[in-house]
Amino acid sequence: MKQGIHPDYSDIKVQCACGNTFTTRSTRKDELHVEICSECHPFFTGKQKLVDTAGRVDRFNKRYAKKQADAPAAEATASAK
Repeated sequence: MKQGIHPDYSDIKVQCACGNTFTTRSTRKDELHVEICSECHPFFTGKQKLVDTAGRVDRFNKRYAKKQADAPAAEATASAK
């Protein structure tokens, strides 16, 4: 490697919104603040949560339930003819 062209690679402290802190290496000179880390991320903790934004899950369930209820009724009217 050439001397003098590479940035300094030093230890920094990373702080998560959940309160977890750890040390890593980076070219950044000050602390790093993150929203999600391996201690609180659902993939790593195994506590997957279904995030319902603007009632999308409820809307899906209503549509699916409506089609399920309509299907037997439609078959009954078709066989009655």
